[in-house]
Amino acid sequence: MDLATLIGLIAGMALMIFGIVSGDQGVSALGNFYDFASVLITFGGSFMAVLVSCSMKDFIEGLKSIRMTFKPPQLDEAATIKTVMDLSNIARKEGLLALEEAANNLEDEFLKKGVLLVVDGTDPELVRVIMETELDCMESRHKKNMTFWDNIASMGPAWGMIGTLIGLVNMLKKLDDPSSIGPAMATALITTFYGSVLANWLATPASNKLKVNHEEEYRVKVVIIEGLLSIQAGENPRVIGEKLKSFLSPAQRVAFEQEEGGGEADG
Repeated sequence: MDLATLIGLIAGMALMIFGIVSGDQGVSALGNFYDFASVLITFGGSFMAVLVSCSMKDFIEGLKSIRMTFKPPQLDEAATIKTVMDLSNIARKEGLLALEEAANNLEDEFLKKGVLLVVDGTDPELVRVIMETELDCMESRHKKNMTFWDNIASMGPAWGMIGTLIGLVNMLKKLDDPSSIGPAMATALITTFYGSVLANWLATPASNKLKVNHEEEYRVKVVIIEGLLSIQAGENPRVIGEKLKSFLSPAQRVAFEQEEGGGEADG
Protein backbone atom coordinates (compact mmCIF):
# COMPACT_ATOMS: atom_id res chain seq x y z
CA MET A 1 0.00 0.00 0.00
CA ASP A 2 1.34 3.40 -1.00
CA LEU A 3 0.78 5.52 2.11
CA ALA A 4 1.50 8.75 0.23
CA THR A 5 -1.54 8.22 -2.00
CA LEU A 6 -3.78 7.16 0.87
CA ILE A 7 -2.72 10.00 3.18
CA GLY A 8 -2.93 12.57 0.39
CA LEU A 9 -6.49 11.62 -0.58
CA ILE A 10 -7.77 11.40 2.99
CA ALA A 11 -6.03 14.60 4.11
CA GLY A 12 -7.22 16.48 1.02
CA MET A 13 -10.82 15.47 1.64
CA ALA A 14 -10.49 16.24 5.34
CA LEU A 15 -9.23 19.74 4.57
CA MET A 16 -12.17 20.38 2.23
CA ILE A 17 -14.64 19.18 4.85
CA PHE A 18 -12.94 21.32 7.47
CA GLY A 19 -13.27 24.35 5.23
CA ILE A 20 -16.98 23.65 4.77
CA VAL A 21 -17.87 23.07 8.44
CA SER A 22 -15.66 25.82 9.88
CA GLY A 23 -18.24 28.49 9.02
CA ASP A 24 -21.21 29.66 11.05
CA GLN A 25 -23.43 26.76 9.97
CA GLY A 26 -21.04 24.09 11.25
CA VAL A 27 -21.63 20.46 10.27
CA SER A 28 -25.03 21.30 8.82
CA ALA A 29 -23.21 23.15 6.02
CA LEU A 30 -22.28 19.79 4.53
CA GLY A 31 -25.83 19.50 3.25
CA ASN A 32 -25.27 22.61 1.15
CA PHE A 33 -22.62 20.78 -0.85
CA TYR A 34 -24.67 17.78 -1.90
CA ASP A 35 -26.92 17.71 -4.93
CA PHE A 36 -27.63 14.40 -6.63
CA ALA A 37 -28.36 15.89 -10.06
CA SER A 38 -25.08 17.80 -9.93
CA VAL A 39 -23.20 14.59 -9.10
CA LEU A 40 -24.72 12.85 -12.11
CA ILE A 41 -23.96 15.73 -14.47
CA THR A 42 -20.35 16.27 -13.36
CA PHE A 43 -19.08 12.79 -12.60
CA GLY A 44 -21.32 10.91 -15.03
CA GLY A 45 -20.77 13.39 -17.84
CA SER A 46 -16.99 13.44 -17.35
CA PHE A 47 -16.59 9.67 -17.42
CA MET A 48 -19.03 9.22 -20.32
CA ALA A 49 -17.20 11.86 -22.36
CA VAL A 50 -13.96 9.96 -21.82
CA LEU A 51 -15.73 6.73 -22.80
CA VAL A 52 -16.61 8.32 -26.14
CA SER A 53 -12.91 9.04 -26.77
CA CYS A 54 -11.67 5.47 -26.20
CA SER A 55 -12.68 1.84 -26.50
CA MET A 56 -14.65 0.04 -23.80
CA LYS A 57 -11.59 -2.12 -23.02
CA ASP A 58 -9.31 0.90 -22.56
CA PHE A 59 -11.99 2.63 -20.47
CA ILE A 60 -12.26 -0.33 -18.08
CA GLU A 61 -8.46 -0.65 -17.90
CA GLY A 62 -8.25 3.06 -17.16
CA LEU A 63 -10.69 2.73 -14.27
CA LYS A 64 -8.79 -0.26 -12.90
CA SER A 65 -5.49 1.63 -13.07
CA ILE A 66 -6.50 3.62 -9.98
CA ARG A 67 -5.36 0.56 -8.03
CA MET A 68 -1.82 1.14 -9.27
CA THR A 69 -1.70 4.45 -7.41
CA PHE A 70 -2.22 2.53 -4.16
CA LYS A 71 -0.09 -0.50 -5.05
CA PRO A 72 2.84 0.65 -7.20
CA PRO A 73 5.30 -1.98 -8.49
CA GLN A 74 7.94 -2.94 -5.96
CA LEU A 75 11.10 -1.59 -7.56
CA ASP A 76 14.59 -1.18 -6.17
CA GLU A 77 17.22 0.20 -8.52
CA ALA A 78 20.06 -0.54 -6.12
CA ALA A 79 18.94 -4.16 -5.68
CA THR A 80 18.59 -4.54 -9.47
CA ILE A 81 22.12 -3.21 -10.01
CA LYS A 82 23.46 -5.61 -7.38
CA THR A 83 21.70 -8.53 -9.10
CA VAL A 84 23.16 -7.57 -12.48
CA MET A 85 26.62 -7.27 -10.91
CA ASP A 86 26.24 -10.73 -9.36
CA LEU A 87 25.29 -12.11 -12.77
CA SER A 88 28.31 -10.41 -14.34
CA ASN A 89 30.59 -12.05 -11.78
CA ILE A 90 29.09 -15.46 -12.57
CA ALA A 91 29.55 -14.88 -16.30
CA ARG A 92 33.11 -13.68 -15.76
CA LYS A 93 34.10 -16.73 -13.71
CA GLU A 94 32.03 -19.52 -15.26
CA GLY A 95 30.98 -18.23 -18.68
CA LEU A 96 27.68 -17.04 -20.12
CA LEU A 97 26.14 -20.51 -20.12
CA ALA A 98 26.32 -20.57 -16.32
CA LEU A 99 23.75 -17.78 -16.27
CA GLU A 100 21.00 -20.21 -17.31
CA GLU A 101 20.95 -21.79 -13.86
CA ALA A 102 21.07 -18.37 -12.21
CA ALA A 103 18.12 -17.25 -14.34
CA ASN A 104 15.88 -19.87 -12.72
CA ASN A 105 16.20 -18.04 -9.40
CA LEU A 106 15.25 -14.62 -10.79
CA GLU A 107 11.82 -13.22 -9.90
CA ASP A 108 11.94 -10.34 -12.40
CA GLU A 109 10.52 -11.75 -15.65
CA PHE A 110 12.05 -8.95 -17.73
CA LEU A 111 15.52 -9.64 -16.36
CA LYS A 112 15.02 -13.40 -16.70
CA LYS A 113 14.01 -13.04 -20.34
CA GLY A 114 17.08 -10.95 -21.08
CA VAL A 115 19.42 -13.39 -19.36
CA LEU A 116 18.03 -16.32 -21.35
CA LEU A 117 18.46 -14.36 -24.60
CA VAL A 118 22.10 -13.78 -23.70
CA VAL A 119 22.58 -17.44 -22.77
CA ASP A 120 21.11 -18.52 -26.11
CA GLY A 121 23.80 -16.53 -27.90
CA THR A 122 21.40 -14.03 -29.43
CA ASP A 123 23.08 -11.22 -31.33
CA PRO A 124 23.57 -8.22 -28.96
CA GLU A 125 21.76 -5.85 -31.30
CA LEU A 126 18.82 -8.24 -31.49
CA VAL A 127 18.80 -8.56 -27.70
CA ARG A 128 18.55 -4.78 -27.44
CA VAL A 129 15.76 -4.65 -30.05
CA ILE A 130 13.72 -7.37 -28.29
CA MET A 131 14.13 -5.84 -24.84
CA GLU A 132 13.45 -2.28 -25.98
CA THR A 133 10.38 -3.44 -27.91
CA GLU A 134 8.97 -4.88 -24.69
CA LEU A 135 9.90 -1.64 -22.97
CA ASP A 136 8.06 0.39 -25.62
CA CYS A 137 4.96 -1.80 -25.26
CA MET A 138 5.01 -1.28 -21.51
CA GLU A 139 5.29 2.47 -22.03
CA SER A 140 2.35 2.40 -24.44
CA ARG A 141 0.16 0.58 -21.91
CA HIS A 142 1.11 2.98 -19.15
CA LYS A 143 0.48 6.02 -21.31
CA LYS A 144 -3.07 4.85 -22.02
CA ASN A 145 -3.80 4.84 -18.30
CA MET A 146 -2.12 8.20 -17.73
CA THR A 147 -4.05 9.70 -20.64
CA PHE A 148 -7.31 8.31 -19.22
CA TRP A 149 -6.88 10.26 -15.99
CA ASP A 150 -5.58 13.34 -17.82
CA ASN A 151 -8.80 13.29 -19.86
CA ILE A 152 -10.92 12.93 -16.72
CA ALA A 153 -9.05 15.91 -15.25
CA SER A 154 -9.85 18.03 -18.29
CA MET A 155 -13.48 16.89 -18.53
CA GLY A 156 -14.31 17.45 -14.84
CA PRO A 157 -14.24 21.27 -14.86
CA ALA A 158 -15.86 21.36 -18.31
CA TRP A 159 -18.84 19.27 -17.19
CA GLY A 160 -18.95 21.25 -13.97
CA MET A 161 -19.42 24.36 -16.08
CA ILE A 162 -22.11 22.62 -18.14
CA GLY A 163 -23.96 21.82 -14.94
CA THR A 164 -23.59 25.41 -13.77
CA LEU A 165 -25.03 26.71 -17.03
CA ILE A 166 -27.97 24.33 -16.71
CA GLY A 167 -28.57 25.62 -13.20
CA LEU A 168 -28.33 29.25 -14.30
CA VAL A 169 -30.83 28.73 -17.09
CA ASN A 170 -33.29 27.17 -14.65
CA MET A 171 -32.67 30.02 -12.22
CA LEU A 172 -33.27 32.73 -14.82
CA LYS A 173 -36.59 31.12 -15.67
CA LYS A 174 -37.75 31.92 -12.13
CA LEU A 175 -36.55 35.49 -11.66
CA ASP A 176 -40.06 36.49 -10.70
CA ASP A 177 -39.43 34.84 -7.32
CA PRO A 178 -36.46 36.71 -5.69
CA SER A 179 -36.35 34.32 -2.74
CA SER A 180 -35.41 31.42 -5.00
CA ILE A 181 -32.44 33.15 -6.65
CA GLY A 182 -29.94 32.53 -3.83
CA PRO A 183 -30.63 28.78 -3.40
CA ALA A 184 -30.79 28.28 -7.18
CA MET A 185 -27.45 30.03 -7.68
CA ALA A 186 -25.86 27.91 -4.94
CA THR A 187 -27.13 24.73 -6.59
CA ALA A 188 -25.83 25.88 -9.97
CA LEU A 189 -22.34 26.48 -8.57
CA ILE A 190 -22.17 23.05 -6.92
CA THR A 191 -21.34 21.38 -10.26
CA THR A 192 -18.37 23.70 -10.75
CA PHE A 193 -17.18 22.68 -7.29
CA TYR A 194 -17.60 18.97 -8.11
CA GLY A 195 -15.69 19.40 -11.37
CA SER A 196 -12.76 21.06 -9.61
CA VAL A 197 -12.71 18.36 -6.94
CA LEU A 198 -12.78 15.58 -9.52
CA ALA A 199 -9.93 17.13 -11.49
CA ASN A 200 -7.67 18.35 -8.68
CA TRP A 201 -8.35 15.92 -5.86
CA LEU A 202 -8.52 12.66 -7.83
CA ALA A 203 -7.77 12.68 -11.57
CA THR A 204 -4.66 14.86 -11.84
CA PRO A 205 -2.97 13.35 -8.75
CA ALA A 206 -3.76 9.84 -10.06
CA SER A 207 -2.22 10.66 -13.43
CA ASN A 208 0.86 12.17 -11.78
CA LYS A 209 1.33 9.12 -9.54
CA LEU A 210 1.07 6.79 -12.55
CA LYS A 211 3.72 8.89 -14.31
CA VAL A 212 6.05 8.61 -11.32
CA ASN A 213 5.54 4.84 -11.15
CA HIS A 214 6.15 4.55 -14.89
CA GLU A 215 9.38 6.53 -14.77
CA GLU A 216 10.72 4.36 -11.96
CA GLU A 217 9.83 1.11 -13.72
CA TYR A 218 11.20 2.39 -17.04
CA ARG A 219 14.50 3.39 -15.43
CA VAL A 220 14.94 0.00 -13.75
CA LYS A 221 14.34 -1.79 -17.05
CA VAL A 222 16.87 0.44 -18.81
CA VAL A 223 19.38 -0.54 -16.10
CA ILE A 224 18.67 -4.20 -16.86
CA ILE A 225 19.13 -3.76 -20.61
CA GLU A 226 22.41 -1.88 -20.28
CA GLY A 227 23.67 -4.34 -17.68
CA LEU A 228 22.89 -7.44 -19.73
CA LEU A 229 24.44 -6.02 -22.89
CA SER A 230 27.57 -5.17 -20.91
CA ILE A 231 27.70 -8.71 -19.57
CA GLN A 232 27.29 -10.10 -23.07
CA ALA A 233 30.10 -7.83 -24.28
CA GLY A 234 32.40 -9.34 -21.64
CA GLU A 235 32.99 -6.12 -19.73
CA ASN A 236 34.63 -6.20 -16.31
CA PRO A 237 32.05 -6.53 -13.48
CA ARG A 238 33.55 -3.50 -11.72
CA VAL A 239 33.18 -1.42 -14.88
CA ILE A 240 29.60 -2.63 -15.27
CA GLY A 241 28.88 -1.64 -11.69
CA GLU A 242 30.27 1.86 -12.19
CA LYS A 243 28.26 2.25 -15.38
CA LEU A 244 25.00 1.21 -13.73
CA LYS A 245 25.56 3.28 -10.60
CA SER A 246 25.32 6.36 -12.78
CA PHE A 247 21.54 5.72 -12.83
CA LEU A 248 21.39 6.32 -9.06
CA SER A 249 21.07 9.68 -7.37
CA PRO A 250 24.14 10.84 -5.40
CA ALA A 251 22.50 9.87 -2.10
CA GLN A 252 21.49 6.45 -3.44
CA ARG A 253 25.00 5.93 -4.82
CA VAL A 254 26.62 6.65 -1.46
CA ALA A 255 24.22 4.28 0.31
CA PHE A 256 24.82 1.61 -2.33
CA GLU A 257 28.61 1.88 -2.04
CA GLN A 258 28.43 1.78 1.75
CA GLU A 259 26.27 -1.34 1.65
CA GLU A 260 28.54 -2.87 -0.98
CA GLY A 261 31.60 -2.10 1.11
CA GLY A 262 29.95 -3.52 4.21
CA GLY A 263 29.06 -6.70 2.34
CA GLU A 264 32.64 -7.13 1.12
CA ALA A 265 33.92 -6.56 4.66
CA ASP A 266 31.56 -9.20 6.04
CA GLY A 267 32.73 -11.58 3.36
